[in-house]
Amino acid sequence: MNIRSLIGDRAFYRRVLAVMTPVLIQNVITNFVSLLDNLMVGQVGTEPMSGVAIANQLIFVYNLCLFGAMAGPGIFTAQFYGCGDDEGIKHSFRAKLIVGALSWGMFTLLFALRGETLIGLFLHEGQEALDLQATLYHGKAYLRIMILQMLPFVMQQIYASTLRECGETMLPMKAGVIAVFVNLIFNYILIFGKLGAPALGVEGAAVATLISRLVEFGIIFVWAHRRHARFPFLRTAYRSLHMPRALAKSMLKMGLPLLVNELLWSSGMTMLNQSYSLRGLEVVSAVNISSTISMLFFCAFFSMGTTVSILIGQLLGAGELERAVDEDRKLVAFAVALCAAVGVVMAFVSPLLPRLYNTTDHVKALAVQMLLVCAAMMPVNGYTNACYFTLRCGGKTMITFLFDSAFVWAICVPTAFVLSRMTNWPILPIYIAVNALDLVKCVVGFVLLRSRKWVNNLVAQ
Repeated sequence: MNIRSLIGDRAFYRRVLAVMTPVLIQNVITNFVSLLDNLMVGQVGTEPMSGVAIANQLIFVYNLCLFGAMAGPGIFTAQFYGCGDDEGIKHSFRAKLIVGALSWGMFTLLFALRGETLIGLFLHEGQEALDLQATLYHGKAYLRIMILQMLPFVMQQIYASTLRECGETMLPMKAGVIAVFVNLIFNYILIFGKLGAPALGVEGAAVATLISRLVEFGIIFVWAHRRHARFPFLRTAYRSLHMPRALAKSMLKMGLPLLVNELLWSSGMTMLNQSYSLRGLEVVSAVNISSTISMLFFCAFFSMGTTVSILIGQLLGAGELERAVDEDRKLVAFAVALCAAVGVVMAFVSPLLPRLYNTTDHVKALAVQMLLVCAAMMPVNGYTNACYFTLRCGGKTMITFLFDSAFVWAICVPTAFVLSRMTNWPILPIYIAVNALDLVKCVVGFVLLRSRKWVNNLVAQ
């Protein structure tokens, strides 16, 4: 392959940056505030931080399940909006209400009845004498309040996703940015007891999250319902939950694979962390620190994934198939180069950031080592992520299912399970081995992209 075929001209990179920059900025702001939140909880101590990290693993599965549940009806919302069918938008909005309510009810019952059991799966003795019962107490206290934010969160997701699909992208972004700063401010006040408020510790962090969710949903709800002329479907959306049966079946057929993929992937990530936790509670803390810091740098390939899906999807829809192949090759190369550069920066700052946490030296050292592994894998992550979004924008949802969640459950989870339970390996070799499996995904992604099976004009079909 000619190296020049991997490099675009100035106009190409201007288009890439025009799409990528707003997404990157929003992701960086959100994850930077999350890092500050995590640092605040980390100042309380190792056991509280570990309890919050475990509870957030459970909430993580719920959040991604919701994203998958909204995706199926969302495809129809966008198409109904494109043809000006407000009645159809109303039906897809109702579908989101139904699947959102079912998801919320299922996870609320699960966390309320089995939350303590689920948290207990992550509690294991390690090299340090950390208090498992204190960690369980903090995790339960945090999860008990976090259950309350699940309802405003699902409603916010329903409204925000629908507005985006109807062409309104700025308001959900603004509401989200306001919410993260509200969360940051109330974290500072309620965790440490500032401005006369009681010092609530991890429960203060949960209350701050609840307040930010209510603020975000309130902004979007009020704004949307004051604009019935622009969103007429909202006038009658709540009069019933009726939908045409054929449409409901079509949305179920389209949405179920996406929901299952998100549910399996998120639960797979949780199972990996559960396997890591068998090496001790200090590993839970180290994984929490490294993953929170890593997310700030992962914004590079997250934003590139969105850019690939938009630019290549537009070219495929316009019937410019050969141009799509050419530009996708350049986008993938740019994603790898960008992530390699970000990985170097990440490796440079990795020894510094864990020092900000109020935890043991052993936990900090483990976190640094894990961050260096993540930094080394950045170019690989950039490549596999670009491959995933290329395949998805070409309509290959079953292939992306196999490439994403099936790979996690068939390869990564069994590897972590075996190494953590049937060997005496320390955590670092296990962590390296599991992360290195993404090299296999690189080979698979390369073959799939070269096969051109993703080069499809779905609109024409």
